[in-house]
Amino acid sequence: MGLLGARKIKKKHKKFRWAKRKYKKRMLKLKEKSDPLGGASQAKGIVLEKVQFEAKQPNSAMRKCVRIQLIKNKRQVTAYVPGNLASKFIDEHDEVMIEAIGGKQGGAKGDIPCVKYTVIKVNDQPLAMLVNGRIEKGRR
Repeated sequence: MGLLGARKIKKKHKKFRWAKRKYKKRMLKLKEKSDPLGGASQAKGIVLEKVQFEAKQPNSAMRKCVRIQLIKNKRQVTAYVPGNLASKFIDEHDEVMIEAIGGKQGGAKGDIPCVKYTVIKVNDQPLAMLVNGRIEKGRR
C-alpha cells in the first residue's frame, strides 16, 4: 500500500462494505420492502380477531393479542395488547394504532413468540388511559 495508497484503501473499503449484512440491508432498502409498516414507526389497522398466545418457557401465561389488517397496504399482522384486562376495550372491527415493540434486531420482545407490534390507541383514544379509567371508549 505504501505512503500514497489512500485511494486504493478507500476503494477497497467501499467494495467490501457489501459483504456486511447491515450495510447491504440499508443500501438496498430491504427493511422498508419487507416491513409491514413500510418503514413508518406507527400504522393504523382494523381488528380482525382477538387471539391468545402461550408465553415461552420458563413463563406460563396466555398473552392477549389481536390480529390486525393494516389500512395502508392490507397486510395482516399480530399485535400485543399491553395492560391488565386491556383486551376488553378492543372489539372486532375497531380501528387501532400499532407501533413496533422494539425487540432485538427488530424481532419479538420478551416471551411472546412472533409478535413484533403493540397496540397504543383504540378508536383514536390511548389504550393506557382506557385501562386506567380516565376516559371512556369512543363510538365509531
